[in-house]
Amino acid sequence: MIAEDLWVPLPYWLKEKYEVVYEPSLYADLDRLRDELRYASALVVRNQTKVDESLLSVSPNLKVIGRLGVGLDNIDLAGCRNRNVQVIVARGCNANAVAEYVIASMFVYARFLHRCDQSVRQGLWDRQMATGTEISGKTLGLIGVGDIGQRVAIRARAMGMRVLAYDPLLYEANMLVQDFDVEQRELDYVLSESDFVSVHVPLTPETRHLLGREELKKMKPTSVLINTARGGVVDEGALEELLVEQPLRFAVLDVREVEPPSRDRLSALPNTLLTPHIAGITRESSVRVSNFILQGVDAFLHGKRAQGAIFE
Repeated sequence: MIAEDLWVPLPYWLKEKYEVVYEPSLYADLDRLRDELRYASALVVRNQTKVDESLLSVSPNLKVIGRLGVGLDNIDLAGCRNRNVQVIVARGCNANAVAEYVIASMFVYARFLHRCDQSVRQGLWDRQMATGTEISGKTLGLIGVGDIGQRVAIRARAMGMRVLAYDPLLYEANMLVQDFDVEQRELDYVLSESDFVSVHVPLTPETRHLLGREELKKMKPTSVLINTARGGVVDEGALEELLVEQPLRFAVLDVREVEPPSRDRLSALPNTLLTPHIAGITRESSVRVSNFILQGVDAFLHGKRAQGAIFE
């Protein structure tokens, strides 16, 4: 059963091998979802379906869950393990898309070509107003350097940026440190020294509001925060207050604490750039993610090793 949008056509081979229930908005009809799950051996979701104990308890035949992405905060992993339900994530499949989004965000801030375009279309030819800044020579701070963070670091170094990284799992022999001169630093140092701060950690009880008011205050008053991880990692209320207090700050938010945001006060601020959780979604990544997950689920159901499996 596929309860959310694949973003690509359903493969013919899958329909030939299985009886497939594919409804992109099924996650929103909880009663129907629970009813269908009584018979399903596999469930494929994105981040809208809350796979909790109440859902697992009505899924007696469920063997595997395929996650179209890498975030796992919507899936009860302990419950899955207890019920011998495997979870497969699309490791690395959208990492390049997110990395390119982060790089693009820095360029959008530095050169604001969209505003220049609007100005020229309005009959203005103000070259001084359209003068931006360069990325080269600036400092990028990364909070988390997993698959995505590593790709961002390598691309940033290629553009001549200094890269700082906070990640307790980053060790001295890591290629980022040895081959790309990425500096291992504590969180406070990364926040205070960086012109751009990009977040790449999963949402867990330990990382919720990792960037609260006290942490955000340590950032430069002209800094740019980029969050493509999970909204809950950043305290949005504190961020909004600081964006008002220090209007030279800027924030690029692809993810929010509540999606879609019900009361979007941040959208009223001129020093924000907001997108609807699309950093990892491109035409290419959508194909990679769906193929990886559907093939992994198929392999697992046939007793074969599935790449991306969480439980050994």
